[in-house]
Amino acid sequence: MDGNLHVTRIVVVLVRSSARPGAVTARPGPATTTGSGVRLGMRGVLADDAIVRLLGLRTFPRDAVEDAVRAAADVLPEAARRALAGEGLGGLGEALLLEGQFGPDHFVLPPARRLYYRLRPLLPAGARALLRRRVVSREAAAGPLRWPVEERFVVFAEQVRAALEASGTERAAPWWPDDRACAVVLTHDVEGPFGLSRLLDLLALEQTRGLSSSVSFVGGTYRVPDSLLHELRAAGFEVALHGWRHDGRLFESRARFHRRLPAMNARLREWGSVGFRSPMTHREPSWMQDLAVEWDSSFFDTDPFEPMPGGVMTVWPYVMGRFVELPYTLPQDHTLIETLGETGPRIWLEKLDFLTAHRGMALVNTHPDYLCRGRTALYEEFLDELVRLPQSWHALPREVAGWVRERWEGPPAAGPPRDAAPRPASRAAGSQAARR
Repeated sequence: MDGNLHVTRIVVVLVRSSARPGAVTARPGPATTTGSGVRLGMRGVLADDAIVRLLGLRTFPRDAVEDAVRAAADVLPEAARRALAGEGLGGLGEALLLEGQFGPDHFVLPPARRLYYRLRPLLPAGARALLRRRVVSREAAAGPLRWPVEERFVVFAEQVRAALEASGTERAAPWWPDDRACAVVLTHDVEGPFGLSRLLDLLALEQTRGLSSSVSFVGGTYRVPDSLLHELRAAGFEVALHGWRHDGRLFESRARFHRRLPAMNARLREWGSVGFRSPMTHREPSWMQDLAVEWDSSFFDTDPFEPMPGGVMTVWPYVMGRFVELPYTLPQDHTLIETLGETGPRIWLEKLDFLTAHRGMALVNTHPDYLCRGRTALYEEFLDELVRLPQSWHALPREVAGWVRERWEGPPAAGPPRDAAPRPASRAAGSQAARR
């Protein structure tokens, strides 16, 4: 039997076993958790009033906000409602925005998956794609959240804001500068040398349409020429870090993460970068606080196809400790192409309709490694729809992060007088105006 085929079959069996109901998911050491399911080690990662700040409600009396939240909470998942009942707004924020509703082991890969990432270099690309289609798709069907549209938190947020604004004495903070209808953020992860060689071809598709994006490079796998970094910045693109190696092992243990941390932070300084996305969206919020970044995009609103499925449910960004979290809200290109076999942007456009209808952030992550293998027509059709969006804010991740920081630290709740005039919409410092 061919050695690669033998390894592939072993890995398929192991990963399938880890996905079955009742399969044991081991983690090192006991986990002490809160009622929201968040490990105590994550306390302090999220502000106790994160839900209030996210919804732009800091100028409203706290008791009125709590009443509105409890009245609207029926639409949320049961675990989130339990967290609200037991720990109030802080517990609700942890259950949703730190994914605590999925339990204390949510960010721990099962042993079989850890073994997969150790064996992954031995697997041919075709075998990895087959494994993803057969195993990941099966798991996705039983995922805890809806996909591609998970509307429950959006409905909840709009109900809370509407209830508080009904008095007519105060307005919730606008979602975007100049009260724009939505934000559009384009990002790319470059996984390997092929993607690096075709990157400029992909970016040219955006430039011809007056768009720009953020590009995340792996810090320790391939060399990124200084000339390329200079060219990207000069053309209005942003440069970010995509981990140290694209091997799925960054979050294998706290010790491994912190062994790679100095090199990652050094690369961030060398490149002048302020953003991060973890390879394969592996993540652990408390460990990530040591990254020297202003924004991260390793989380998502909903994605059952990722190695750590789940999601934060929000289609708006928020502050997660030291950085702003920009969850991606559109399916990744490899999910559409490799896993689902899509040949057009149908799913992207359906989700885009939802996001624009609710003033959300349309953040998409694509890869030249996948798109530049004869599939760029799908991306071009999607870009053509983006440039036709009315009243949208086309922005780089660092610009969105700056806006979120200002909005997050807006006026505190002060119990405004009942006869107060409606507050005008705020604007981002320095007028981070629409790029289009």
